[in-house]
Amino acid sequence: MEDKYGTLKITQESSTSGVFNLIINRPSVSNALSLGFFSELPKALTALDQNPNVSIIVLSGSGNHFCGGLDLKSLAGFVNGGSADHGRTGERLRRQIKFMQDAITAIERCRKPVIAAIHGECRGTGVGLVTACDIRYCSKDAFFSVKEVDVAITADLGTLQRLPGIIGFGNAMELSLTARRFSGDEAKELGLVSRVFGSREELMKGVLTIAEGISGKPPLAVVGTKAVLIRSRDLNVEQGLDYVATWNSSMLLSDDLTQAISAQIHKRKPTYAKL
Repeated sequence: MEDKYGTLKITQESSTSGVFNLIINRPSVSNALSLGFFSELPKALTALDQNPNVSIIVLSGSGNHFCGGLDLKSLAGFVNGGSADHGRTGERLRRQIKFMQDAITAIERCRKPVIAAIHGECRGTGVGLVTACDIRYCSKDAFFSVKEVDVAITADLGTLQRLPGIIGFGNAMELSLTARRFSGDEAKELGLVSRVFGSREELMKGVLTIAEGISGKPPLAVVGTKAVLIRSRDLNVEQGLDYVATWNSSMLLSDDLTQAISAQIHKRKPTYAKL
């Protein structure tokens, strides 16, 4: 896939692999997220989502850290650029916040699963970014902080909405109010990450193995599982059951199902059409 982004880099694991890497590529500033990143992320995700060769996406950071949070220089430039009219400045700021929120939500809108592979620092908006991902893993050297309160910001890009559902309300409240640093091991204990790997190299190797495994599964079932889980998060059980019944009534009877059953019977590896 052509690499045409200033803050991101896209690579394919191999010419035959359905695993694509989406890499935050501002290592000189610890991959701090500039305003340009929020324009590029949804475009990159849409391109990956619509590419039939892509089965699964691994989100990582180049250099020594996953993400150092929001680029405060970009934020300062935006805030200081307002007019003397507080109402119009506030309305403009609200539109900008909504634009940035939508960029991170694009991870959830992407049909293909997104795995976060976290090493080094994951701070502030970096935490918001990974909470929108479908699966999270980290290396032993990873550390996290919901840092916004220390820079006079109420976190507004998804952390306060998504984190409680992942680690529990009380834990999310404590981490968000104290802004304290916590380790990869504590992130695992809290449920923020599914596994901690011994090093960055082990992390990327382990995540690739997991991603390749998911990539080999029936595509319609994979995208359906993601879609139904995300939708069911905001529904009660009865509504969630109704949603998945409707989903499967249109998706279940597919060539994927025929392939999967035939492969089980004949003890062979199934072959699925690209999605």
